[in-house]
Amino acid sequence: MRRKPRGFVRIAILHLLQESPMHGYRIMKTLEARSDGYYSASPGTIYPALQELLKREFITVKTISDKKTYVINEQGQAKLRAFKEKRPDDFWDNWKERWIWQSSDEARKLYKALDVWEAELRQAIRQARKQPDTTKHLINFIEDITKKLKQDHE
Repeated sequence: MRRKPRGFVRIAILHLLQESPMHGYRIMKTLEARSDGYYSASPGTIYPALQELLKREFITVKTISDKKTYVINEQGQAKLRAFKEKRPDDFWDNWKERWIWQSSDEARKLYKALDVWEAELRQAIRQARKQPDTTKHLINFIEDITKKLKQDHE
């Protein structure tokens, strides 16, 4: 159920390319440096993100010194402007804070609890398939939890 969103990495790449055209390896190393080493970018994350940015026509590719170099274009600039309107705070401060938190004991405990909860939820869903009369109870439970979570962060 839980997956790492790539949207944040794609936006980070656009921010980097706004500063300067870069090849993939330099993007990985720069993202790691911007997190003070708390985030270690892998080719399995960066290159699919770059392909998605190319597909959405936010960036282009040029060959410079025999290397594929990625360049932000006007559509990518517009995407960053729209992002900045929604989230005017400093992107790189958020980037660093996010990865520091991801490495914390609190985050590890939370994700472990979430993994246990997810396993229990999947078990409850399997049971609901076998006993359809329990489905309404499960739906109400999930709706109640969702409502409480929304209240906690409002």
